[in-house]
Amino acid sequence: MEENEELLIYMAEDDEDDQKIFTDAISAIDKNSNVTLFNNGDELITILKSTNKLPNIIFLDLLMPKKNGEECLIEIRDNAKFKNVPIVVYSNVYDIEKISSLFEMGANRYLHKPYSFDILMKALDRTINSIRSNSLGGTAIINYAD
Repeated sequence: MEENEELLIYMAEDDEDDQKIFTDAISAIDKNSNVTLFNNGDELITILKSTNKLPNIIFLDLLMPKKNGEECLIEIRDNAKFKNVPIVVYSNVYDIEKISSLFEMGANRYLHKPYSFDILMKALDRTINSIRSNSLGGTAIINYAD
């Protein structure tokens, strides 16, 4: 993916404050990004199944109503159409066993929701740059360090 090419980001997150902070951070670091927000996993899965244009990346909160992030991850990875779409779990939950399980289910990255806007921007910038350079192979917990 070219650096000036638009990046289509899907985010499933039920908390409106977290949605706003996320979209503000994305806008601050990457002007060529378009974020589509979903308030729960059902909305995300419905759109994924009905669209021909796939997102470049999906951010999934774990704790959502109707269909949680883990259920979405399983359903997305069970569909070959989405096998190359990177998935970043974006959550307040920080349990190494849970994170390991999410990687086994097909998550590419895990981003623990940071406590500051600046740290969120750095973590998202690192994630987006790895996608733009097609270096998202393997799994990793996104590091907050500079």
